[in-house]
Amino acid sequence: MKLVLTCEHGGNDIPNAYKNQFMDTTVLKTHRGLDLGALDLFEHLKPLADASFYRTTSRLLVELNRSLFSRQLFSEFSKNFPQTIKREILAKYYVPYRTEVEHKIAEYIKAKQQVIHLSLHSFTPELNGDLRNADIGLLFDSRNKKEQEFCKKMKDTLLQQKPNFSIRFNYPYLGKADGFTTFLRKQFPTDYLGIEIEVNQKFTDKNSMELELKDTMYKTIDGLKLKSQSF
Repeated sequence: MKLVLTCEHGGNDIPNAYKNQFMDTTVLKTHRGLDLGALDLFEHLKPLADASFYRTTSRLLVELNRSLFSRQLFSEFSKNFPQTIKREILAKYYVPYRTEVEHKIAEYIKAKQQVIHLSLHSFTPELNGDLRNADIGLLFDSRNKKEQEFCKKMKDTLLQQKPNFSIRFNYPYLGKADGFTTFLRKQFPTDYLGIEIEVNQKFTDKNSMELELKDTMYKTIDGLKLKSQSF
């Protein structure tokens, strides 16, 4: 089994060529500009991975976790760019990242290795006045029995260590919605498991809660990787 770790929304960087579209940088510092805390969790878990990939370009420039046909591919700040500029952004930031990840997974599968891909994200505790009542969300395709089994084992192992954690499946989003793992499942219908891990951003304050979550996640994934030759 090979573990591939990714973080699509690790930062809020805007390349100099496009900064004039983001004169008010306030939004870049919010959950809309990046997945707060996701890169910290990625770095903490990175030693467990056989391959790891991340980007720090803001999702408000181009959304790396959406398909080319998604209305969310470009934000309200970049959707009105000329088509030449959009193609340039895709060629520089979107295509190289997604191709790099896809090629590594293809390499492992060609070598008869099963791949578990954990895509790390975070979510704001409150959205449009609605409180999100979970600490961790595990997103998967509910029609995929292997992904379902992996997430069940992951949830059980996390709760064995921290019974107070609130862990929900396919929350606050559906694992089969448009996303990088959804795309990769279609490219690799066998020997690939794509799981998105969504962590509540209340754990991003550099406090004991954050460290507790990161350490618990590390021990859980380490244990699953050692014990599970296949799913």
